[in-house]
Amino acid sequence: MAQSTDEKIENLIKQMTLEEKVAMIHGNSSFTSGGVPRLGIPELVMSDGPHGVRPEHGRDWVLDKDVDDAGTYLPTGMSLAATWNKNLGYQFGRVLGSEANYRGKDVILGPGVNIIRSPLNGRNFEYLSEDPYLAAKMAVGYIKGVQDEGISACVKHYAANNEEVDRNTVDVHMSERALREIYLPAFKAAVIDADVNTVMGSYNKFRGEFATHNEYLVNKILKGEWDFDGVLMSDWGSVHNTKEALLKGTDLEMGTDLVLSSNSVSQTDASGKKLNQTVYDRFYLADPAIAMVKDGSVPESVIDEKVRRILRIMFKTNMIDAKRKKGEYNTKAHQDIALKVAEQSIVLLKNNIQLLPLKKSLKSIAVIGQNAVRENAMGGGSSQVKAKYEITPLQGLKNLLGNKTTINYAQGYKIARGQQADAKMIAEAVDVAKKAEVAIIYCGWTHGYDYSKWSDNAYDAEGTDKPDMNMPFGQDELIKAVLKANPKTIVVLMGGGPVDMRQWETQAPAILEAWYPGMEGGNALAKVIFGDVNPSGKLPLTFPKSLEDSPAHKLGDFPGKNGVANYNEGIFVGYRYFDTYKVEPAFAFGHGLSYTTFAYTDLKLASSGDSVKVSFSLKNTGKTAGDEVAQIYVSVPDSKIKRALQELKGFERVNLQPGEQKTVELVLPADAFKYFDEEKMDWAHETGDYAILVGSASDAIKLRGKIAL
Repeated sequence: MAQSTDEKIENLIKQMTLEEKVAMIHGNSSFTSGGVPRLGIPELVMSDGPHGVRPEHGRDWVLDKDVDDAGTYLPTGMSLAATWNKNLGYQFGRVLGSEANYRGKDVILGPGVNIIRSPLNGRNFEYLSEDPYLAAKMAVGYIKGVQDEGISACVKHYAANNEEVDRNTVDVHMSERALREIYLPAFKAAVIDADVNTVMGSYNKFRGEFATHNEYLVNKILKGEWDFDGVLMSDWGSVHNTKEALLKGTDLEMGTDLVLSSNSVSQTDASGKKLNQTVYDRFYLADPAIAMVKDGSVPESVIDEKVRRILRIMFKTNMIDAKRKKGEYNTKAHQDIALKVAEQSIVLLKNNIQLLPLKKSLKSIAVIGQNAVRENAMGGGSSQVKAKYEITPLQGLKNLLGNKTTINYAQGYKIARGQQADAKMIAEAVDVAKKAEVAIIYCGWTHGYDYSKWSDNAYDAEGTDKPDMNMPFGQDELIKAVLKANPKTIVVLMGGGPVDMRQWETQAPAILEAWYPGMEGGNALAKVIFGDVNPSGKLPLTFPKSLEDSPAHKLGDFPGKNGVANYNEGIFVGYRYFDTYKVEPAFAFGHGLSYTTFAYTDLKLASSGDSVKVSFSLKNTGKTAGDEVAQIYVSVPDSKIKRALQELKGFERVNLQPGEQKTVELVLPADAFKYFDEEKMDWAHETGDYAILVGSASDAIKLRGKIAL
């Protein structure tokens, strides 16, 4: 009779020495943890790659040369969320899983689902949304896509990692309600709905204890309430104490600063004989863990449970005694997914005088801005990807237009920390703008490149936060000058979030948000600008007019002070704050224009127990085919507790031909109407009337209905 997986796991554990077990629960190189060759247990091989498989760097941190590690560079997480397309999230994950298989990886270190609390977080570009519902839905598709390819996904960073500047030391404090309603739902969905194989602990402290070995976050919630049976691994260097890590839920310790300083150290045993001990043996969950078991401080069963979890995901992903998928690498199909995500993520923020789409009969275009020619794949820190190719915005225009249109380029600004407006560059940009029928400025934020010092010339990067929302490199001065020289100027923003546009927004007739759009980004942008693709992206976060309008900054709570970050805004993050307190944003959560128009009619609501069926008609009333993302919000007008004005609880992307009408139907489950009761420490809902709101953005509600529950 064949052994069950559990029986195979227990049989392997019985055959292992303590030293072999401990070898499996800590790193043995920069991106692998130990295996047990004599028992057929392989190393666990990990790769950063929320939007592509990371470049190879052998067993240390130096990038390898002359290796086949240039693959598909997908748009970043914020771009994916801007598509509001759950199925596309799944396809995105399938690309990552397939390429990880081809490259011999076992775990993709993504998706990142930390809530975008502030516009300044340097890693916002990797994350999905300010809204927990949208983040959860997009993450679930991504994870299922990766894991259907036989690769483990790793949802990160658990939890409350919302600032980079002091991420290694900051102690985060928030209400239980904020934790449960805002910061945990995407992680919960990853575990319960997507059955994610691994979770990565974050660097920060939470309520006084480091998050990676945090009794409440890990043992009580993750492994207790959610019954997570996979591996909780550390972020690289986020373990700080052997006993706490052993007893408070850390299953696998990856990376410490020791790796960066030395590959081996010399020690002596009790008799004075020299021993060679690798730096990896010095990890908290290495030799110190062995010592604690041997002196009786910690029972060996604690080690066994960690090994059991690692073996469980190895069997689940066919790493032991089974055939792995071969995978595919940088195929045309994968490139097509990168293109599709980019096309659907681009947000048309503004289109006065119907300047867009441009006509291909244009004789001349001025292209301005260093972002028009800058490649981004190797930027941003740990999420860097070596792309097989990367189509820049300028190249995308040339690919689409060929030689029929004269394109003159001016750099406009220089990307460098502290760089101010350059009068000569602006004069050159003004000159080409005056001579062209239309000007396009590619501007916004940038990544850094050098992995060892990526914050030196970057604003969107791991380990650093933006100083403010102001356009860097003197771009405001450039934009104002070009708009004056040519009123038919399109502003294309790139990067990981909003900028302060107050100096020029009213003068700009058309504004697009392009994010970091991946290897096919330039082609996607050109298609949107010239109407081959109808823009359909929607903002996954609010764009405030000024930084001071953002709730964490309004209260002076970002970044933390004296090592502590108090989340005094509570549940009022993003649009929950702007809508409730009537603060007008530059562009609202969910906002995104189209080259066509849509009509919402005939809202119908029907309750069934604690759930509600929502149906309505959506019609394309314009002359161009297009996608609309219909958004469903729930409001409790007469709530006895403090609640946001409205909360996103459903959405659907709908494709419609000109004149076509479809009925959209969704069911809002009981959870859509609940709040977290801090007195009962449980989810609860109020009896009474609920408002169901349907619209195209949080500030563009088209239909309203009421239902009693």
